[in-house]
Amino acid sequence: MATLFLGLNANAARMDMVDVSNNNGYMSTAEYVSMRNEFGVKALTVKISEGTTFKDGYAASNIANGQAAGLYVNGYHFAHYKTKDQAIVEADFAGKTAKTAGLPVGAVLVTDVESQEANNQSKATNNRNNVAFMQEIQKYGYRADIYTSGSWANNKMTIKGKTGWIAAYPYVVSGKNWYSTNHAWQWSSTAKFRISYGGFDVSQLYTDYYTADQKSTVKPTNKDAVKANNKEANKHTSKPATSAKWVKETKTYTLKTAVKLRTGASTSSNAITILPAGTTVKTDQAIIQGGYRWVRQPRSHGYGYLATGPASNTLEYVKSGAAHTYYTVKSGDSWWAIAQRNGLSMTTLASQNGKTIYTTIYPGQRLVVR
Repeated sequence: MATLFLGLNANAARMDMVDVSNNNGYMSTAEYVSMRNEFGVKALTVKISEGTTFKDGYAASNIANGQAAGLYVNGYHFAHYKTKDQAIVEADFAGKTAKTAGLPVGAVLVTDVESQEANNQSKATNNRNNVAFMQEIQKYGYRADIYTSGSWANNKMTIKGKTGWIAAYPYVVSGKNWYSTNHAWQWSSTAKFRISYGGFDVSQLYTDYYTADQKSTVKPTNKDAVKANNKEANKHTSKPATSAKWVKETKTYTLKTAVKLRTGASTSSNAITILPAGTTVKTDQAIIQGGYRWVRQPRSHGYGYLATGPASNTLEYVKSGAAHTYYTVKSGDSWWAIAQRNGLSMTTLASQNGKTIYTTIYPGQRLVVR
């Protein structure tokens, strides 16, 4: 979701719900265990889809790994509808995509309303479209809710008490808590966790709406998941043999198949996680050891190691990342149109160009699309 504000309510004792998308990359069970055990996270909201064509490639793994870590799992759809009919079409796309990804029946599937299309609509039109989406999504067995910013909740649509997931700042005005009667309040978009990359959107729950009525059983963390978490936390202590000679290699790889990321440059080293095909890996060193060519990936707390193949064939499993592909903005283009043509979400397209979806783009401007 878009970066809406920074800051933490001084009265918020814990972080309750985190939302994730393809922008966060692959998230392991161990990372979700850490969020739950160390930071009090109860629920996870996973990006499922956007518009009528974009399916988040990490939705299935986020749902499975979140459940394995003992979290309640929900989903969200980034909306682009401008009419009631378009809202129904997007809801059908989101519902079918969620089913395929494994979102459990009874989970919440939110419509995320913050796009340029909604910004150009009247309050009455947005209300009508949002109701249409939320009514349609319930046909798939999911409960409905709406996410938007505090200003949009006040001016662009009607959000009533005990409804809605609101991102707003400041939190306290004249002694009154904003949006404390809604389902949830997003207080940060840059939260950091001990063993995870980057920043996350974090929200405080005011009701049990996002943690109740899931028909699938969300199991407590098992011993294996706890053990995996401990391994992840201590991975920086694992080192390759002292006799190994590393060489500098600053490269970007795109995985052709799933590959185990390990705590050391050995097939007997513990696996931190399994990186799915298509994952981009940036490395800083390489080595020939034990009959394999290994590369080292810098991580937030230490390093991860993966084999790129036998020493005799160093690119059997991975290939070097291709150079960027650029697109020149034309008159009438928008973030949405360019993203759709290139199979990206608007937020991903904007982020890889160092911008947000609210940044104005101009004809003649070059954007990275690959």
